[in-house]
Amino acid sequence: MAGLRLQTKFLLSMLLVSAGLTFTTLLVVRQTVRAQIRQGLERDLANSVVTFGKDQQRREGDLTRLAQIIADLPNVRALMTTRDAPTIQDASSGVWKLSGSDLFLLADPSGRVMALDVVAPEFTSQLAQSALSEVLRGDQPNHWWYGGGHLYQVFLQPIYFGRAADHGLLGYVVLGYEIDDRIARDVSQVAASQVAFQYGDSMVRSTLTPSQEMEFVRRIAARGGLASNPEQIQLGDERFLATSVELDPGANPSVRLSVLKSFDEATAFLNRLNQLLVGLGLTAVLAGSLLVFLISHTFTRPLSNLVAGVRALGHGDYDYPLETRGGDEVAEVAVAFDRMRDNVKATQQELLEAERLATIGRMASSISHDLRHSLAAIVANAEFLCEGNLTSAQREELYAEVRVAVNQMTELIESLLEFSRTRESLRPTFSSAKDMVERAIQTVRTHPEYHSVPIDVICHGSCDAWFDSKKLERVLQNLLLNACEAIPARTGRIQVDLRRGEEQLEILVQDNGPGIADAVRDKLFEPFISYGKENGTGMGLTVVQKIVEDHGGTVEVARSSPEGTVFKLTLPVHLASDRTLAVRAHA
Repeated sequence: MAGLRLQTKFLLSMLLVSAGLTFTTLLVVRQTVRAQIRQGLERDLANSVVTFGKDQQRREGDLTRLAQIIADLPNVRALMTTRDAPTIQDASSGVWKLSGSDLFLLADPSGRVMALDVVAPEFTSQLAQSALSEVLRGDQPNHWWYGGGHLYQVFLQPIYFGRAADHGLLGYVVLGYEIDDRIARDVSQVAASQVAFQYGDSMVRSTLTPSQEMEFVRRIAARGGLASNPEQIQLGDERFLATSVELDPGANPSVRLSVLKSFDEATAFLNRLNQLLVGLGLTAVLAGSLLVFLISHTFTRPLSNLVAGVRALGHGDYDYPLETRGGDEVAEVAVAFDRMRDNVKATQQELLEAERLATIGRMASSISHDLRHSLAAIVANAEFLCEGNLTSAQREELYAEVRVAVNQMTELIESLLEFSRTRESLRPTFSSAKDMVERAIQTVRTHPEYHSVPIDVICHGSCDAWFDSKKLERVLQNLLLNACEAIPARTGRIQVDLRRGEEQLEILVQDNGPGIADAVRDKLFEPFISYGKENGTGMGLTVVQKIVEDHGGTVEVARSSPEGTVFKLTLPVHLASDRTLAVRAHA
C-alpha cells in the first residue's frame, strides 16, 4: 500500500475491516446455529424413539390381549380337540379374519403347525414351522419372525382345555402383524423422520429411496451397525443424523429400527440466513465505504491540494494556488509550505542571477582571451606586412597566419551563434546519412594537415532519415576534426559506422588515439572546455550536443581507452515533435 493515495488507503482499510467483521460474524452465527440445529435434531431423534417405543408397547399389549381372547374362545378349543389338520385349516380362516392380524397360526401341543393364514404367500408353512420351533425352545413371549422378505412381530398364546393349572394343553395360537410399507410410513409420520427396519444385515422396509437404502446398508455394514447415540451419515448427496434401537434385545439376528433426520433439510434455512447476512454485510460495507469516502474526502482534500502544489513546484510552478483556510494541522503545513515556496523562489532567482552573471563573466573572459589572441596575431602580422623589404614567401607566410587568426575568430563567432539558436532553426529533409558523412569528410580534408588521414565509412543497409543535413554535417565535422587531432601522425585511423533501425539511426565515430584525458572526461560537453589543443575554442562538442539534442537524439562517449575513443550518436528516424523533445529534455 506504499504507492496508494491516502483516500484509497482509508477506503481499503474500511473494506477490509467491514469484510473481516462480516465474515467473522457469519462464521460465528453459522457455527452457533449449526450446533443448535444438531442439538435439536438429537432431541427429536430421542423423542421419536421414545414415541415409537410407547406405541410399540401399546400395540404389543393389544395383540397380547387379543391372542388371549382368541385362545379362550370355545370354538377354537373345540377346533383344536379334533386333532385333524385339514379341519383346523378350513375353520381357522374365520377366526383369522376376526383377529384382523397379518399372520394367524394354530399348532398342536407338540408344536406342529396345523393351520396357517398369512397375507404374504411368500411366508410358507415350512418357514412358520421353523420359526415356531425356535419360539417353543425359548422363553420369551414375543418374538420376531422373518422369512420370504417379510418381517412379523408374533405373539404366542397356549390353548388349554379348562384351566391352565390342569395342564390340559390343546395347542398354540400365534398372532402376528407385518412390518410393511404402511407401518414404515406411519412410524415415519409419527417420528417426522425417515425410518428403516432391518433384520440382521437385511433391509426389510424403509422410507428411504432405493439408492439411499443401498448406501445405508453398505455404510452400516462397514461401520458394524449404528450406535444408540445420534451420529452423522452421508447417503448420496444428503446428510442425515441417525440413531438406532433394538426391537428385540439379545436376539440373534437382531431386529433394529433406525431413525434418520435430514441434516440438510434442517439447515436449509441456514443458507437463506447466510444469504441474508451476506446481503446485509455487503450493504453495510458499501454504506460504510460511501461514508468513509465522504469523510476521507473532507480530510484528504487539503492534503491533495498540498500534494498538487508540491508536484507543481517540482515542475517549476511557484504560483499554484494552495488552500490555507482553517486552523488544523494541514492548513498550518500549507501555510508553511507556501512561505517556504516563496523563499525558494526568491533564492532561486538570486542563484539564477548570480549564475547568469558568472556565466557572462566566464564567457566574456574566454571570448575576450580568444579574440585578443587572434587580434594580436592579426595586428602583429599586419605590422610586419608594412615593411618593404619582405620577400614573396615571407608575405605569403604572414598572410597565412592572418587567415588562420581570422578563421579562428569566425569559428568562435559561428559556434556562439549556433549555441544561441533555438530548435526552430532546423530545416529537416529526408536525406542519406552516408552522403552527409562524405561531405563532412571532404570538408575535413580541406585542412592540409589532415589531407592524408585515412577515414573509412561503413553503412549497414539503408541509412536514410529525417535530419538537418547542414547542421548534422557540422556535428560530424567537429567530431572528425577532434579525432584527427587525437590520432597518431603515421598510424592513425578513423572509422564511421552507420546503422539504421526501425526507430533510430546510430552513428559511431571511432579513432585509435590515446583516449580522453581524465581531467576533462566528466565535463567534456561543457562550453569553453579545451584540453591539449593549441587553437581550440572549447565549443566544438558543446555545439555537437546542442544540434543532436535539437534533433531529439543523444550523444555520448561509448568507449574511451588508450586503444581509442568511440563517440555514439543516436538520432530518431522521424523527427520528434516539440512537445516530445520538451519531455525528453526535462527527463
